[in-house]
Amino acid sequence: MATLHDLSAAELSTAYRTRQVSPVEVTRAALTRMEAWEPKIHAMYVIDAVGALAQATSSERRWRAGEPLSPLDGVPITIKDNIATKGVPTPLGTAAGDMTPAAADAPPSARVREAGCVLLGKTTMPDYGMLASGVSSLHGVTRNPWNLARNTAGSSSGAGAGIVAGYGPLALGTDIGGSVRLPAAYNGIFALKPSLGRVPIYPPYLGRVTGPMTRNVRDAALLLRELAKPDARDYMSLPYEPRDWAGLPSPDVKGRKLGLVLDIGAGLKVQPAVSAAVQKAAAAFEAAGATVEPVAPFITQEIHEGLDRFFQVRLLADVQLLSHERQAKVLPFISAWCRRAERLTAIDVIRALGQVMLLREKAVAAIQGYDFLLSPTSPITAYGAEEPAPGSDPEHALEHVAFTAPFNMSEQPAVSICAGYDPEGLPIGLQIVGHRFDDLGVLGMARAYEELRPPPRPWPEP
Repeated sequence: MATLHDLSAAELSTAYRTRQVSPVEVTRAALTRMEAWEPKIHAMYVIDAVGALAQATSSERRWRAGEPLSPLDGVPITIKDNIATKGVPTPLGTAAGDMTPAAADAPPSARVREAGCVLLGKTTMPDYGMLASGVSSLHGVTRNPWNLARNTAGSSSGAGAGIVAGYGPLALGTDIGGSVRLPAAYNGIFALKPSLGRVPIYPPYLGRVTGPMTRNVRDAALLLRELAKPDARDYMSLPYEPRDWAGLPSPDVKGRKLGLVLDIGAGLKVQPAVSAAVQKAAAAFEAAGATVEPVAPFITQEIHEGLDRFFQVRLLADVQLLSHERQAKVLPFISAWCRRAERLTAIDVIRALGQVMLLREKAVAAIQGYDFLLSPTSPITAYGAEEPAPGSDPEHALEHVAFTAPFNMSEQPAVSICAGYDPEGLPIGLQIVGHRFDDLGVLGMARAYEELRPPPRPWPEP
């Protein structure tokens, strides 16, 4: 059997059922990995060793009695700071955050607790989740395990780094502009941004989802099976579909029509290594019988800047409600970025919202005539660990999210899966985008790519 911390959730489930290993052993192995890695990567905001071992002990009894709560009973999981878990503060990654313990689990936390997952603790994120970076005024700098001098991306920064480090096979992140997919790309893991409303959350918001982050597609599908269960608190959620999201026979890609987006029309220029890796992935699909056609750029810089302004206003509205003392604790970069909105008029804000709606229209239109879109997840590989954004310029804070954010606004499901490595050994992400509500199709195409791509490199060690 592989090292405990390298076992997938599916493998752990089988091992528990056959009594080859116990949830207590696996939880101890995950906590040992944290002891080795945390001084280097700082991926955890809270580690609940006592609580995790108590949960693992209860899970062990259930498996011995033949009464597990789900196939994921006893499987370790981490949960992002901003997904409320009862009894733990939810500061949203900022030193200005509210440190009052949460009164109840948010829907995703409730679902994994009901499934019997072992909650190891909470992962780090940048201030308010408004950076695709691992820099936080509260948590400090979260570093990429592949290269400690490089960024994890964000905002699910600790979740991505923790999966690489072997903190357990499952993590919950959130995504409003790329926040599970970008850390997946920079860390070489897998992440699903579901269709808006597929996974009930609270509070819901335009484009905001919770998504599974894992080392492989099957584990994400197993986790989605639990997360997609209904919760009345999410008044934007989709009607519940009682389907087996984990029933993922590898699809025959023959005859599939794929659109290849190498230039989306805005943001940073795609690095040559990233472009080459995505084109190689497209060629693998072609060799398997799919048709691949280039897609012309469909986003403009004006549209992208409209989305940027919309997010600035959204955060400024919250920051201005804080006392002056708390406002002073916000990460200076984030404060400078959102305060750009102070000079906007109400008409400017409505125009920015109009650009968001146009972005939605363009993203939905781009996939018409195709089964799926292929693109880079990020135009670049991991940048400097201590940079809040590439170049550290609050005037250009979101230039690296141009490939991901459109599909939040359009509500389309999208995944990031490792498609190779740049000359420095940093992972490169391939994004696969589906039609609205076709989460199963996107997972299936990702599973097919897992079989088509070369074996990924061994995970880094501390």
